Amino acid sequence: MPVVDVQNIEGEQISQTQLADDVFDVPVKTSVLHEIVTMQLAGRRAATAKVKHRSEVHGSGRKLFRQKGTGRARRGNIKSPLLRGGGVVFGPDGRNYAYRPPKKVRKLALKMALSSKLQEKALVVLDRFELDEIKSKTFVGVLKVLSLGSVLIVTEKKNENLELSSRNVPKVKVLRSEGLNVYDVLKYQTLVLLEPAIKDIEGRLSA
Repeated sequence: MPVVDVQNIEGEQISQTQLADDVFDVPVKTSVLHEIVTMQLAGRRAATAKVKHRSEVHGSGRKLFRQKGTGRARRGNIKSPLLRGGGVVFGPDGRNYAYRPPKKVRKLALKMALSSKLQEKALVVLDRFELDEIKSKTFVGVLKVLSLGSVLIVTEKKNENLELSSRNVPKVKVLRSEGLNVYDVLKYQTLVLLEPAIKDIEGRLSA
């Protein structure tokens, strides 16, 4: 089982912890990671392109002029696609881009993402990350002590002081363990796990 050092927010090593092999020591396949990241980004697409078809255009349903005797082509109501302001025949209908690979693949990809951070030595474990007040300056000071720049911090539960202190800091995101996902793990250069959150993650992915 991989063993990593546990630090405090002063950057001092205080203990060590073991990580589960089946979660943090999995062979990494970039094709699987690519598939899940593509899925997440596709799900975020707004898909708001939408036209109005003939039945959706606001207007009278009265026939514009009689069928015969005018010398012109027969015409229906003003909502016809052939007229300016009428409906559109083959325009987009608000396509939904979201799709979901199998659950086993999604779970495997998250294991691979965590394993890749451990292999790259970009995984940091802290015993806790408690702030006495909501203050970005204090939060940034802790990051400087730990020599962290682009970082994803994973907590085991709601930590209001930490979440609010970090929200205006660029290249930083605080996430609870139940929201952990492949895209965020790979997006940030360093992954910081609070020690209590590790058990939550292992319990979720080992099941």
